[in-house]
Amino acid sequence: MHKDQYRTIVYVDGFNFYYGEVRTTAWKWIDPVALFRKVLGSRNKLVKIKYFTARIQSSANDPSVQDRQDAYLRALRTHCPLVELYYGHFLRHRVSMEHANPPPLSVEVWKNEEKGSDVNLALHVLNDAWRDAYDCAVVVSNDSDLAESLRLVKAQNHKLIGLVTPGAPQRKTSIQLRQHADFVKPIRTWMLKSSQLPDPIPGTKIHKPSRW
Repeated sequence: MHKDQYRTIVYVDGFNFYYGEVRTTAWKWIDPVALFRKVLGSRNKLVKIKYFTARIQSSANDPSVQDRQDAYLRALRTHCPLVELYYGHFLRHRVSMEHANPPPLSVEVWKNEEKGSDVNLALHVLNDAWRDAYDCAVVVSNDSDLAESLRLVKAQNHKLIGLVTPGAPQRKTSIQLRQHADFVKPIRTWMLKSSQLPDPIPGTKIHKPSRW
């Protein structure tokens, strides 16, 4: 496939991106459009970013986490027309788990689970390929469960596939994903620093959370 530009859709696993790339940084107020234009360069014409996440629940340890997430999602909806948000769901429940150093034999813990985003992302990558909505799909995740959807896109639709691994190079790219990819791109620190949303979002009262 030889083109001057490739119509490109970026598929972001929001939790994978947050925990792998920005959680421990000062650059959480990310403008995804600005960021992925820098990551991908001029050959990839960014036509859409699909951002898959879930509404998180506040906890006693972090009662304002829901407010911070809500501010960021509102900022994306207001300021980034190329970004589309898709929601799974978030589960927080008490479970009994085997104790590593008994006694006791088991302990009760809170388990946080984000459900649905990986399935939603895989379905959109496949459906958009059949719709011929892109020449190139860029997947921002390191979840090996997505490998089969990428294999089908290559085998049946012959699209280009790019990977962006959150946390690379410290975090190694999944072998299962890499075997279906045409290229793998890193996110550099300077890209994060220079791709921040305005604060406040123009014409609104939406601010970057103070703890960010």
